[in-house]
Amino acid sequence: MNCASFTDMFDPNAEMHESHDAVSEVLLGMRLRGANYWRLRLTPPFGVNFTASDDARFHFIGQGKALLLLPDVAPRIMSAGDAVLIPRGHPHQILSGPRVAARDFDRFTPEPVCQAFSEIRECDDAACRSTDTTILTGAMELDLATVHPLVALMPEAMSVGALLDSQPEMHAILAAMEIEMQWDRPGSAGILARLADVIAALIIRGWVECGCDNASGVITALRDPRLARVLVELHRDPGRDWDVAMMAGLMGASRSMFSDRFVDVLGVSPLRYLTDLRMRVAAQLLEQEGTSVMSVAFRLGYSSQAAFTRAFKRVIGTSPAAHRRSARQQSTI
Repeated sequence: MNCASFTDMFDPNAEMHESHDAVSEVLLGMRLRGANYWRLRLTPPFGVNFTASDDARFHFIGQGKALLLLPDVAPRIMSAGDAVLIPRGHPHQILSGPRVAARDFDRFTPEPVCQAFSEIRECDDAACRSTDTTILTGAMELDLATVHPLVALMPEAMSVGALLDSQPEMHAILAAMEIEMQWDRPGSAGILARLADVIAALIIRGWVECGCDNASGVITALRDPRLARVLVELHRDPGRDWDVAMMAGLMGASRSMFSDRFVDVLGVSPLRYLTDLRMRVAAQLLEQEGTSVMSVAFRLGYSSQAAFTRAFKRVIGTSPAAHRRSARQQSTI
């Protein structure tokens, strides 16, 4: 018996710890990272239109107020120190007030500050700078391969406001961001980018800890320590030669009991879940330079390229080769 399991015998919270570790394991696979950031200084009236994007969008108000508008979502007034994450890149607008015309974000002229960070200034020289609104906007990459079931269920917008009571540590980070937005100090661009990454990750963790709006069988599975062991191992090594008996063994149950529990919680069979996971991972691997269809197939447990191609087309909707060509063509645009 190893030390961890011996200790767990006397730890009444061992299953809780294991469940929390399962959530961490899956969230670690998400790899939220900032791709590009812009610091905006705008004099009201102003309106910025963000079109639909593959990236998540992050907004932080450093000074002033702004109105956030998303389709089918109640308008939200954002004040200094407020942050919001739009995880699936839904189209939205940030306005100085209602009925203000919005201009596409791409039509603003950014001035590079450093790599992946730019400044946008649209100010009235005659106005006092205290009337300006400053906004940090980020286009963040969400690596969806291993957490797609969670990300797909996230709301259109996730605000920091609802989490401040349960995560008081966020107050200090948001206050630090406000200060960095006010003063153009050396290194402020890099510091803002890193702090924004932390706030976005905390927003996502807060949503998970609140039960993902009670919408997801995945989070239910992760909160079940025995079923969580299976999910963690599937996400950690999707290319392993899995079968239902191996998964049931991890859960410590018979194959029929495991399969019934898996379907009850997640809505699909264990092998269907595994296939979907593999194909999402495959889609991302194929977008990387130097990867071949055959190498991805072998990496994900397929000895036959034909079988892999059939599974990929069934789940993703196109062939692996066509997906790879499309992704690489888009990267050169």
